[in-house]
Amino acid sequence: MANTKVLGARGESYASGLLIEGGYKIIAKNFKCKLGEIDLIAIKDNVLVFVEVKTRKSIKYGMPEEAVTQRKLWKISKVGEFFRKGRASLPKKERIDVVSILLERGVPIRTKIIQSY
Repeated sequence: MANTKVLGARGESYASGLLIEGGYKIIAKNFKCKLGEIDLIAIKDNVLVFVEVKTRKSIKYGMPEEAVTQRKLWKISKVGEFFRKGRASLPKKERIDVVSILLERGVPIRTKIIQSY
């Protein structure tokens, strides 16, 4: 479990840098509520973006983004609704992006931002 947490934290760190380079402004990290968690929340082009980060060390079980299920997307959307409460100044438009990161020896060998999930 500890290795999974370290891998996830490393992936989120890489994802943050990738998103910032891509023009995203990160406004929250690891937002948690009783409904679940969103890895990163950002704003880009006046759109509120809920970001799921998937990091893997191999493709033995498929590409990282393939682990994002419809159920996970539904959960992110519900947590996003909770995040919006009391934050009227946020952009009205929203979407869910997935950042897929494949690492080899701790270094990203493939990164991909998939928009509008």
